[in-house]
Amino acid sequence: MRDEQLLEYSDEEVEMSFLDHLEELRRRIIYSIVVVFVSSIVCWIFIDPLVQYVLLYPAKTAGVKLQNLKPFGQLILFIQTAFLCGFVVSLPFVFAQIWLFVAPALKKNEKKYFFSIMFFTAFCFALGALFALYIMLPMALEFASKFGTLEIENNFSLEEYVSLLFSVILGAGIIFELPVISFFLSRIGVLTPSFMRKYRRHAIVIIMILAAFLTPGPDPMSQLILAAPLFLLYEISILISSFAQIK
Repeated sequence: MRDEQLLEYSDEEVEMSFLDHLEELRRRIIYSIVVVFVSSIVCWIFIDPLVQYVLLYPAKTAGVKLQNLKPFGQLILFIQTAFLCGFVVSLPFVFAQIWLFVAPALKKNEKKYFFSIMFFTAFCFALGALFALYIMLPMALEFASKFGTLEIENNFSLEEYVSLLFSVILGAGIIFELPVISFFLSRIGVLTPSFMRKYRRHAIVIIMILAAFLTPGPDPMSQLILAAPLFLLYEISILISSFAQIK
């Protein structure tokens, strides 16, 4: 009930002091932590298939052998997997708490986009994470495992693998938020669809450069596979920018 009221109040109806804002922020953070924790416990029940078919999928697809160099390395891996999956499952709720915190500062006509933005923010992040997990990482690991001389066996430590996995998934999830960012920048007048169309060629060059750096090899096909989603995201962002400027 309190959350629904926050979305319905106008700017004049909600006036909170600095301490009230801090208390509201603390409450939202606690809610989010509790839900992530509970979701992680639920994911722990399914930890074996999650490790086999999610976390180890890139390594198994690329034919990479992982080595555990720590006494409790696999235990830590299982805990990290449960937390990662719990966090992803909790994303809609976490983003909802963020939006509910900023809701009193929004204008009445902006609050009608609340649920749509909440959904697409979580959806875009999850889509980026899946792209990294099932497409980008297997390609990178396959190249890394085959690069070098045959006299040196390329086996990767479990700790380094998990670190690479989490960083790439997080980065891809953030990059896939481009359409949501485009919506906000367009709503406040910083970004326009005409500007994005005018500099489309520049954006294509930048995307190809990013794909060349991110692709784990000189294979042009691999670069196109990585660049294609970025092209699509840019075009979608133009459409979203046009929609955002409709009064």
